Amino acid sequence: MSRWLRLAVSVLVLCMTGAPALADLPATVARIKPSIVAVGTYEPTRSPAFRFLGTGFAVADGLTVATNAHVLPATLDTARRETLAVAIPMGDKVNVRSAEKLRSDPDHDLATLRIVGPALPVLALAGGEVDEGQSVAFTGFPIGSALGLKPATHRGIVSAITPISIPRGNARELNARQIRSLGSDPFSVYQLDATAYPGNSGSPLFDPDSGAVIGVLNMVFVKDTKENVLSKPSGISYAIPVRYLNKLLR
Repeated sequence: MSRWLRLAVSVLVLCMTGAPALADLPATVARIKPSIVAVGTYEPTRSPAFRFLGTGFAVADGLTVATNAHVLPATLDTARRETLAVAIPMGDKVNVRSAEKLRSDPDHDLATLRIVGPALPVLALAGGEVDEGQSVAFTGFPIGSALGLKPATHRGIVSAITPISIPRGNARELNARQIRSLGSDPFSVYQLDATAYPGNSGSPLFDPDSGAVIGVLNMVFVKDTKENVLSKPSGISYAIPVRYLNKLLR
């Protein structure tokens, strides 16, 4: 039997066994991008009226947006009619919609928003475990509006599953947030070898083949607890496991 005939037979057997066909990353990105939004505030008399704060993505009913809790402002200037908002890239234009905070989980730095208007395509949330070495990708707005509100995708692997805080030998090396994370509810996060930027906070971390979300990128909360003693913080990126988002949505 020739090599090509053996290859054809192998492909035929694979198809007959019902093995799932996995989409490639370009096809997955095309499905992911319509669900990605820029999270910020809107003030009609400000220029620009929309101020970018981070990334979010549509889940659940398509009117719910998941992001990091630290992305949301502590206060709004109601005297100037400042409101929460999301900006949705639509070709060369951006559609800005009003939003309001729905729920928040400050311990895991997650939050959900409720937006107005038609429902967006939603991203599926994974329910299984993540393995070290697993391929991942994330889509968001690195450096925010400085590069234009065009979703960008980065790819890498899960380098490690690591505690969000590391105990230190000297109490003076700890900050208040790290002490709370060590004492109240210590949990592990995903360390990534892909480079993310502050604008990526809130971006979905997803499986490149299925598109299922396995985590939420976090560039501030985790670094403040895990790398606070470093004089020069690393370029390592982190993500909060999606199970905490699943819990928040329930």
